[in-house]
Amino acid sequence: MQNPRSAKYWKEKLQMESHVEGGAFRETYRAALTFSQQVLTPEHIGQRNASTAIYFLLEYGDFSAFHRIASDEMWHHYDGAGLRVYEIQPDGTLLIHKLGLDIEAGEHPQILIPAGSWFASRVEVADAYCLCGCTVAPGFDFADFELAQKSVLQQQYPQHASIIDELTR
Repeated sequence: MQNPRSAKYWKEKLQMESHVEGGAFRETYRAALTFSQQVLTPEHIGQRNASTAIYFLLEYGDFSAFHRIASDEMWHHYDGAGLRVYEIQPDGTLLIHKLGLDIEAGEHPQILIPAGSWFASRVEVADAYCLCGCTVAPGFDFADFELAQKSVLQQQYPQHASIIDELTR
């Protein structure tokens, strides 16, 4: 059965806007509870909300560029094709997470990217899209966001130069 919804449908209905890393997003939740800098890691700059959540949409041919944040990020699949999330852990290990609902193909409805890992994502099914959500705790703040510089990341992880080349801007 073909999905009657499209990427355009979701972007309009969910009032999504372009994201600096690629794709489209809309913040849906920012906890009122906050944590002071004293209880956070040194990677967090200032006070943080306990948690935040967004809708995130990627279409085939676009990608979310390698970036990292200071908090754990849980991904949730909602609609469309599966998403591949490429994670380079601090020790250089490359993991390819399969976010989606095709359990038999190794996909999972939720995946976790731990704080400090570099990660990027893309839809690998032609003419498809993925609507997902991301929950971050402690909450997301652009002060904790670092977009990768291709040459620097390739120098740090030369064994992954090819995928870094594909998934950086």
